[in-house]
Amino acid sequence: MFVGHYGPSLAAKAVNKTIPLWVLFLAVQWMDVCWTVLVLLGIEKVRIVPGITAANPLDLYYMPYSHSLPAAVLWSVAAAVVYGLLAKPGNGSAPVIVGAAVFSHWILDLVVHRPDLALYDNTLKVGLGLWNYPLASFLVESGVLLGGLYLYMRTTTPVTRGGRYAMVVFAAILVAVQGLSILGPPPPSVKAMALTGLVSYITLTAIAYWLGPKRE
Repeated sequence: MFVGHYGPSLAAKAVNKTIPLWVLFLAVQWMDVCWTVLVLLGIEKVRIVPGITAANPLDLYYMPYSHSLPAAVLWSVAAAVVYGLLAKPGNGSAPVIVGAAVFSHWILDLVVHRPDLALYDNTLKVGLGLWNYPLASFLVESGVLLGGLYLYMRTTTPVTRGGRYAMVVFAAILVAVQGLSILGPPPPSVKAMALTGLVSYITLTAIAYWLGPKRE
């Protein structure tokens, strides 16, 4: 899952408006940020196998440090603790929400991945396999994103002219990119794929940093 992960970030912002939007954008993709770095370092492994699922050509055969269930729990707890230490006092549930945003990544991946998410170390792997049904996976991802967008738009108001429409345009672009990624060719190499992913996550976090103050 890619764009669907941003749905929980927008929903979380609707629940607790003290959390900067860019923090939530980074939180929901933190496991993939770690994964791209670990792949580039050669610690976690992936193969490009066209046809392994109908919507995604990646054989994610070794990623215990970024995407196993224990790793997801540890990353989520660490995010909550770090945010609690760095955030202003009195933010109440904000650290818990940030931790939940990180963990939402594993839950949504469970829906779309083939059985490659380890329950322990690199064993007992699970995944419901929605990527085997491209149209369904596209509709689910888009629906999760747009559901979060709906909550965000309902609970915030624009403070600039761009704030009225910018997030809607941004979400529409993400949906279009998701569709193109399903229909497009496989990546040319594992390193190119990981580097492109890392740059994408950083870029989208930066865009959220710019968009966040446009609505309150």
